[in-house]
Parts: sequence; structure tokens; C-alpha cells
Amino acid sequence: MTLTGGNRNDVTQLMPLIEAIPPIRGRRGRPRRRPDVVFADRAYDHDKYRKLVQNKGIQPMIARRGVEHGSGLGVYRWVVEQCFALLHWFRRLRIRWEIRDDIHEAFLSLGCSLICWRRLKINSLC
Repeated sequence: MTLTGGNRNDVTQLMPLIEAIPPIRGRRGRPRRRPDVVFADRAYDHDKYRKLVQNKGIQPMIARRGVEHGSGLGVYRWVVEQCFALLHWFRRLRIRWEIRDDIHEAFLSLGCSLICWRRLKINSLC
């Protein structure tokens, strides 16, 4: 997760966010690698950003503008929307009351950690 100022274009944070993805651990003895595919919505539909993502060795799956919504990328969108809904469970994240961004970022990190912990706890019980 990254925190940006309000009313900023999301596409400005695409490459810093991809560079911040930690390498995925592979089998023992194999080198660590980045994810194979990144999914994005129509806001990121530009050849410039597709090439930047491809240069990192990641296949961009970006929805095209002007194409009907049945392209299949909507299947993966619910994950992001669910994350936003889960973050809104935390009252301090629903509406930003903190003036200092470091405090808000700390609450955001804590909220993301709690969501991951709850998800891992539920999956380990099954």
C-alpha cells in the first residue's frame, strides 16, 4: 500500500508501487522473482505504462478503454474493492481526521496488517 495526496492521478504511482512489490520466494535454490502478471483497470490504459510494466518483466493485463465490460478483468476487480470495504471497517480510515500523513499511514499499515492476519487465521482453520 502507498499513501498519496488527495485528488492525485493514480497512474503516477504505478511504477513506484510495482517497484515496491517484494520478490516472490520460489523453491529452495531458485532465485526470487517478481509476479508474472499485474491487473489494472481502464485508468491505466496507455501504451507508455504497458511498456514500462513489460520492461520490468511483468505482463500487464490492463482493460482497454472503449471496450465492452465483458473483457474478463472485472473478475479480479472485486479483490481490490473488497480490500477498500474491509479498510472502511476501521473508523479512523473511513474518514481521514489526522492532519499528519505519517499517523494516517501508520493506521493504514495497521489496518492492512489486521486484514491479512484475519485472512490467514481463517484460512489456517480450514
